[in-house]
Amino acid sequence: MRSYRMILLAAAATLLCGCGYNTLQQQDEAVKASWSEVVNQYQRRADLIPNLVETVKGFAAQEQQVLVGVTEARARASSIQLTPELLNDPVAMQQFQQSQGALSSALKSLFAITENYPELKSDQNFRDLQAQIEGTENRIAVARNRYVEAVRIYNTTVRSFPSNLTAMLFKHGVKANFGVENEAEITAPPRVDFGTR
Repeated sequence: MRSYRMILLAAAATLLCGCGYNTLQQQDEAVKASWSEVVNQYQRRADLIPNLVETVKGFAAQEQQVLVGVTEARARASSIQLTPELLNDPVAMQQFQQSQGALSSALKSLFAITENYPELKSDQNFRDLQAQIEGTENRIAVARNRYVEAVRIYNTTVRSFPSNLTAMLFKHGVKANFGVENEAEITAPPRVDFGTR
């Protein structure tokens, strides 16, 4: 009887090791940690924007519309919080991406108008802030890439046999990932027109 129990216990341990439960937990935590880094970098960028706007405002007061646009885009982006629990919600992920994309676009507009103000471009405070924002944009790209990779690994485990059975049992679903906003545009073949003379 005792040997029968030991055999059952060994069989159960073997099955549990091969079911993927621990792997799912580890990969889920890796996805959450990667997401936290993405959010941290977006927050860093949001924290730099008020100083940048104030610096530009001193030199380019007539560019009020662009400055207001950046401030509003920052407010919208900061208002959408995507918690790790919402990472499985593609709609929430899309809203988050759109708000962050709008902020990136507003910042590009701001940097474009600064070309008209040589004294602003030579201001040390402005140059420092611009360099910090550019560095943060690079950090955002790295953090997003790490998140995309963590989600890829997790989703592969969730969809692979036999761990997919464990994932279904413990309600682990496929997580949403970053997408490309203008996918239709970038997948279309380029149009080349040399014109006729």
